[in-house]
Amino acid sequence: MLRTLGLEQHELDMILGVLVRHPVVTGAIVFGSRAKGVASRCSDIDLALEGSVDPLQAEAIAGELDDLPLPYRFDVKALDAIQHQPLREHIDRVGVRVLGDAVILLAKDL
Repeated sequence: MLRTLGLEQHELDMILGVLVRHPVVTGAIVFGSRAKGVASRCSDIDLALEGSVDPLQAEAIAGELDDLPLPYRFDVKALDAIQHQPLREHIDRVGVRVLGDAVILLAKDL
């Protein structure tokens, strides 16, 4: 799965470290080019956050992720706030869950 996302384990660990600090985030789904497996090394990371996350919180979390020592930009959305149906369908179709429903992909679990 990490190969599909184009991320190293330590990079995903840093991302998850930010997300789990926010109790309102109950799940996270990577979508876009990284989920489809066609991202370049410098492609941004598109994340849809599940839980009682509003758009302002998603934006604040994106800022925290952007502050990580990673070479990526983050586009973070509150899943429940997405009203554009084609985007919702894309996330449902190709999204890769990285947090939630008992999925936390940390190095110690691999």
